[in-house]
Amino acid sequence: MRLRGLGVIRDAVLDLGPGLTVVTGETGAGKTMVVTGLGLLMGGRADPGSVREGMANALVEGRVAVAPDGPVAARAAEAGAELDDGDVLIMSRTVSAGGRGRSYLGGRSVPVAVLGELAEDLVTVHGQSDQLRLKSPARQREALDRFAGGVVAKQLTVYRETWQRLRAVETLLEEITRRARERAQEAELLRLGLAEIERLDPHPGEDDDLRGEAGRLSHAEELRTAAETAHLALAGDPGNPEAGADAGTALASARRSLDQVRSHDERLASLADRLAEVGYLVADIATETASYAEGVESDPLRLAVVEERRAALRVLTRAYGEDVDGVLAWAKDAAVRLAELDGDDERLVVLQTEREELRGRLADAGAALSRGRSTAAGRLSRAVTAELAQLAMPSARLVVDVRQRPDSDGLPVDLGDGPVTVVAGPEGIDEVELLLSPHAGAGPRAIAKGASGGELSRVMLGLEVVLGAADPVPTYVFDEVDAGVGGQAALGIGRRLARLARTSQVLVVTHLPQVAAFADRHLLVVKSRTGEITESGVQRLDDEARVRELARMLGGMAESGSAQAHAEELLATARGERAP
Repeated sequence: MRLRGLGVIRDAVLDLGPGLTVVTGETGAGKTMVVTGLGLLMGGRADPGSVREGMANALVEGRVAVAPDGPVAARAAEAGAELDDGDVLIMSRTVSAGGRGRSYLGGRSVPVAVLGELAEDLVTVHGQSDQLRLKSPARQREALDRFAGGVVAKQLTVYRETWQRLRAVETLLEEITRRARERAQEAELLRLGLAEIERLDPHPGEDDDLRGEAGRLSHAEELRTAAETAHLALAGDPGNPEAGADAGTALASARRSLDQVRSHDERLASLADRLAEVGYLVADIATETASYAEGVESDPLRLAVVEERRAALRVLTRAYGEDVDGVLAWAKDAAVRLAELDGDDERLVVLQTEREELRGRLADAGAALSRGRSTAAGRLSRAVTAELAQLAMPSARLVVDVRQRPDSDGLPVDLGDGPVTVVAGPEGIDEVELLLSPHAGAGPRAIAKGASGGELSRVMLGLEVVLGAADPVPTYVFDEVDAGVGGQAALGIGRRLARLARTSQVLVVTHLPQVAAFADRHLLVVKSRTGEITESGVQRLDDEARVRELARMLGGMAESGSAQAHAEELLATARGERAP
């Protein structure tokens, strides 16, 4: 992690690495700026006053190792970020002296809220003002569930599945009930339309057939005259020999003329044959036109019936389709839709029955889950309380409170003392809260209100040690976890930090040599003074430098032989206790 222009730090690079890293330094050297910088990188509130005097902005940049297939990588990809070297996510944040800032993730500018989302799965900060983990009841409940193990996990899965199905059924019921009037109106309109269509009983293509018949009936005289004229032109008028030649006579005369010479030229013979075919065709047409003329009748009554039928069909096509075929298609779809609407009453009964069954199953699942959580809460309370006794809080007691919120319209459950109605949510019927009784005779209070800043960090340390195996976080940060303690209590804090560092990366800002002695990596914030400007840098200490720094922390005299001997003894003790 790199810090530039942050508080008293001009430019520093911190190589945190795995295991336990401690940060020490003289008062005012800027140790807390390390935690401040990490908080900024994790989406914390930016304070323009933290920008170093004389610099335009402060920069915090970090390289974080993440699982390529984990939730952090997935959320980063959603924001458009890319991993470096396949498993490294580069995060950065700038804060200007004027209050503006920018956030970057994997080379892409992102809202600062995205950094905050990633922080929940990356880092847990415990300090006087920052408790980024377990700060909400939901996170406290999740921590309890993970601590509880497989049995509660299975119970929670059953509850969630039942809850989701119940919500789906209730949503469907609400929709059907809410739209009951609309659906009834729709069904009535469909019935009226289907009844009207059934009364007229149209047939496919009937409108086209009637249109043709109406045309013939309304022009009967014209059609008859045209057919008779055509017949006379083709076949002549036997009753009027002087009427002139007709088409049939002319064709017969032409064919005879060619037949007389057909034996002399095949081409003329072919034309004679074609004239014969035309003559036959003309004769057929003449016969049909005569028959058509005789069959044409002027029937005003039939025409009135046809027009009346067409008018009735036009009423249907204006309402239900472009033509009769469209009307019939609408009727088919309407019948299906009406069947659906008419089935709603029956469906409503089925859904109501299912809802009551699901509520019963949810009540049983919620009660079982609550009992499992309550059992786990007792175990967690006892385990953390035992840890607090070793962290200079011998009379403190942690209480994991699992309770339900009454609701007269809620879910009836039986938790052993008879049925009660409680609020049920997607994660169960329980509200989980961590409470602390800091000393004998004090009632349990919310942990944020029941302890001072240093005590709160120690409570969180004890809690994290217990939760670490079941609910690990990649990185833990503790600031002033050792405030107000010393001696054996300080050694106890060091031991527990070292234990937590076996499975996670742990960063601790401390002023106690007993804690620093347990570190895998020791960083020293060095303060120098040039004129009126204070500058701080960060150094990684080797074994010899660690002895001098621990000696300084022990007695203020880094070069004192007795202090260095004590420091070496502390380091030897810590190494011995950390050995597997």
